[in-house]
Order: sequence, then C-alpha cells, then structure tokens
Amino acid sequence: MRGTVLLVDDDREVREALGQTLELDDLRPILCGSYIAAKDHISADFPGVVVTDIRMPGKDGFALLDFARGVDPDLPVILLTGEGDIPMAVKGIASGAFDFLEKPCAPADLLAVVDKALKTRALVLENRQLKRALQSGDAAARMIFGRSRQSEELRERARAAARAAAEVLVTGEAGTGIPKVAEVIHLLSGAAARPFQKLSGAMLTPEALAAAFNTAAGGTIFIDEVSGLGPAAQFALLDLLDAGGGARVIAGTYRDLAAEAQAGRFHADLFYKLDAIRIRMPALREHPEDIPVMFRHYLQQACEQANLPEPDVTPAVIARLMAQDWSGNSRALMNAAMRFAMGLPEGEDDPGSGLAEQMARVERSLLEDALRREGGNATLAAQALRLPRKTFYDKLARHGIRPEDYRP
Repeated sequence: MRGTVLLVDDDREVREALGQTLELDDLRPILCGSYIAAKDHISADFPGVVVTDIRMPGKDGFALLDFARGVDPDLPVILLTGEGDIPMAVKGIASGAFDFLEKPCAPADLLAVVDKALKTRALVLENRQLKRALQSGDAAARMIFGRSRQSEELRERARAAARAAAEVLVTGEAGTGIPKVAEVIHLLSGAAARPFQKLSGAMLTPEALAAAFNTAAGGTIFIDEVSGLGPAAQFALLDLLDAGGGARVIAGTYRDLAAEAQAGRFHADLFYKLDAIRIRMPALREHPEDIPVMFRHYLQQACEQANLPEPDVTPAVIARLMAQDWSGNSRALMNAAMRFAMGLPEGEDDPGSGLAEQMARVERSLLEDALRREGGNATLAAQALRLPRKTFYDKLARHGIRPEDYRP
C-alpha cells in the first residue's frame, strides 16, 4: 500500500465509492461515517491523511479539522464540499485545511490531492524521526553502557551492522538486552528516520508480517524470539525477504537457531537469510566489571521514575552485587536497582554460587579495573593493587586476562 487515508462521510454510498477509488490506486482507506468514529484514528504519528465531508450530522468536518490540528498541526486534512459550500471550504483553508474538493469529485482529482498530501505527510514524519535520531547522538554510546572490552566490542558491532544493509541475527541469553541492540542498530542506520517496529515471533501470522512490511516504509522490523514463528510465517517471511520486502529485518533469539534449523524445526533457508550478520550478546557474568556502572545507571533511572532520593551505593553494596552470578543478566540487575531504590530486600538474584566462585568474580573485577585505570600497564596495575609482579601475573593467567586488551 502506498499510504493510508482516513475517509469520513456520512453518506454510505459516497463513502464506499471513494474508498474503492482509493483502493484501486493501491491506497488503504479507513472508512468512517461520523466525527465520533473518525477521531479515535487520529494521532500525532498517524501515517496518512484525512479526507472529510464538511456537512455531517452532529459534529461536522470543521470540528474534525479542529480536532486533527489540535492533535497534530501538520496532519493534512482535505475537505469535501457540496454545492454552494465553496466559501466555507475557503474558510477551512484559512483555518489550516490542506485543500478542498467539490462533490462529486472526479477520481483523478481526488487521487492527485491525496498523493500530494501523503508526500507532505511522509516528509513531516521523516523529518521528525530524523530530528529525534540526531538529538539522541550516538545511540551505541548512549544505550549500550559499560567500560568492559565486551561492551565496547558490542558497540562497535552494532555500529558496523548499522552501516550494512543485510539482515541481522542477535543472539544471547534472556535479559541481555537483545531488543535494545536492535533499536541501536536502527537508530545508527540510514533508516533512522523511518519506522522501527517491534514484533513478537510467537504472535506473527503471514498476514501480520505482510502488513508490517507494508507499513515499515523502508524502516526496520525487529522480530523478538524469531524461533517462535510458525511454519507458515517462516515461509512468508522468507518470501518477503527474497522479494526485497521494503524493510530490513533484525531477528532476536535466545535459542540456538542453527541447531533448530538442523533439527528441522526452523526453515534452514530462512536461518541463513537472517544470519547474514550475527551479533552475540554477552552475558553479564562475562563482564562483571560493568556491574557497578550499570547498577548506578539503573538506580538513577528508578529513582527518577519513582521521584525518590538516590540512596548511597556503598562498597559493601557493590561487593554483594559483584558476588552474584546474575543468571537473569541486565534485566535482573535492573530489578535489583529498583528494589534498592525503594528500600526493599535485595532478593535472590543469585540462587547460590559458592564462596570461591564469588571471590573469584570479585578478584577478576579488581584486576580488570586496575588494568583499565592504568591503560593496560601491568607494572602500574600491580603496584596499585600492592601485589608482587609474579603474583599479579599468576592471577592474570588464572583468570585469562591479557593486559594488552586494556591498552588505549
């Protein structure tokens, strides 16, 4: 479909005839017979235009024009005028209407005005999206925080994926932030000013997929847990991608999709289509040095949302956080920050790892923090931790840490 038209006329025959004219020109009409029925379709991000009759029982076309301009002054409203209503239509133009047409209007005249209005609307929405994207700065730096090597690599992979045009498969454990990275890729891409649609794989039908591609308008479609797609939806998605469906797809999954394809539970061709670029989300236990900064970020968010004073994060609090395994990853850490902001018990985010494992995680974090502060200089890092050089290197080897990874 080339665009959406909210068509409002109390005359059913006229309404259906004009709707058919729009459909024949590959437009999507939404037919309403009154102000009341039409106003619920109008929003600031309505992707189309409004065509309304002036004279209607109850609230008329001028009332709908005023309502639409109140919701979004840039939403084009085209007035349909009957015989003798030209002065009223001119008044409507002065009040902010996009244009007017006399009834009965020729199909060519209707389509010409609607096409012009749709192009204007598309430009307005694209400029708004672009402005929001520019104001957000580097979405990777703003939305993927952390000082660890894993976090920096994730930011770089997201930036690289944004520069490409192929499909992306984002994998990782639950709670690692797969949807967030998909949004980062979209915001950094050339499609940042166009729509970003988040869809659940388990809920998608072939018809819903087709509708999503129709409304994506060159934007990005993120399918969360793509392994949940049924067989019919998998075939439909593959067909849409092979046909160049007009949208880029980023798929997320917590499952081993390659194994699912090999076992015949997922369409192999679709897997390879989606797997053009793969990004693996690191589990929080793989970069525990980011736990303090992430916790403070989530804590600040929680306090702002609940209008609460931000409590002190003592070394003892950080030590308890560092001692946990965080099987729920960043989602569990976010929940812990919310509870901490509200003064609630910390809960059982870690079902129980042994003391040795907890101490090892804390030790690794201290070693990595020292190397990071000293720019990868092992001698200075060992001195900062007051460790003999040999002991320091033994600990690095035990944890698989390389000083060169922390050099600028």
